[in-house]
Amino acid sequence: MATQMDYYETLSVSRSASGEEIKKAYRKLAMRYHPDRNPGDEKAELKFKEVNAAYEVLKDDQKRAAYDRFGHDAFQNGMGGSGGAGGFGGGFGGFDAGGLGDIFEQMFNMGGRRGRQLRQAEDVQVQVDISLTEAFSGISREIEIATRKACSSCHGSGSADPNASRQTCQTCHGQGAVRVQQGFFVVERPCPTCNGAGQTVSNPCHSCHGSGTEAARETVKIDIPAGIEDGTRIRVAGKGEAGGEGVQPGDLYVLVTVDSHSIFEREGANIHCRVPLRMTQAALGDEIEVPLIDGGRTMVKIPAGTQTGDNFRLRGKGFSVLHSKARGDMYIRITVETPSHLTKRQRELLEEFEAESGDHSKGSPEHTGFFARVKKLLDR
Repeated sequence: MATQMDYYETLSVSRSASGEEIKKAYRKLAMRYHPDRNPGDEKAELKFKEVNAAYEVLKDDQKRAAYDRFGHDAFQNGMGGSGGAGGFGGGFGGFDAGGLGDIFEQMFNMGGRRGRQLRQAEDVQVQVDISLTEAFSGISREIEIATRKACSSCHGSGSADPNASRQTCQTCHGQGAVRVQQGFFVVERPCPTCNGAGQTVSNPCHSCHGSGTEAARETVKIDIPAGIEDGTRIRVAGKGEAGGEGVQPGDLYVLVTVDSHSIFEREGANIHCRVPLRMTQAALGDEIEVPLIDGGRTMVKIPAGTQTGDNFRLRGKGFSVLHSKARGDMYIRITVETPSHLTKRQRELLEEFEAESGDHSKGSPEHTGFFARVKKLLDR
């Protein structure tokens, strides 16, 4: 005879656990091992059955008391109430339809939409492309979306007779959803008779065939805040599809994508900009004008001896931080350019510079140490 695991151990709770602690442990484990999250995993499927069987017993005070006294024997040969071993509530393998309803409520938000008055129509998602400068300053856009609105013929009632009353759907009994058993678990689906409305009409509208909605296009104004990042979704409540009488409209989700910029690069709230310098500017120092992402310009002092890769920070010149008063910074990264075409005089000057620099540096510790390191590498 196969060893049966202790129900308390199955749910990882103590024997003195409260009903709420048992329920919390069950939800956590059932969500972890649910088949939808572990497709094709037979071990997870078996664990899911064990968790449901344990919860079916321990959630019921009478069954729990019988189990505490007699163990698994309490449910053999009709002991411990109706159902028999591993088959409480008419489920499969200890399946708990009520408990799984709680899980569906968490995983799919289905439990909260039972009944016509709480149902919501489909959401709509669109994509909006903006430039980096628009993301910096924020912008308002008018976008046209394909959606559904209340039927113009029946004004959303779904009935050809505006005075006709609606009847409770006989298939779902007004719930708007039906439960269908698939293998060892049950799924909840919109009622096929009333399409989830919970009610039916005896004389459907000829234009919308009783749905109460029709295809439409709508222009919606979207406010995109300053500092928004690439890939952010903006929710506009109630601007999704209409759902007919008794059904709340869905929501509109706007996916914002930010295009790259030819000069500026973004890193979080900071902005990076590469600025080229002439060799003489880097060597002697200078004050240069650099562009800002808002279209303005500012002067930056470059000290003598600046090298390629040096960074200069402009505080507060970066992006706004959403839901905060903070601002990022702008970083200027220097690139020293070497001239590729020299006049005769420029070459003479550079040769004089090189000759003078070489004479002064040959005896220096830096010069001697550099060539010593090179020789050491070559001798390896």
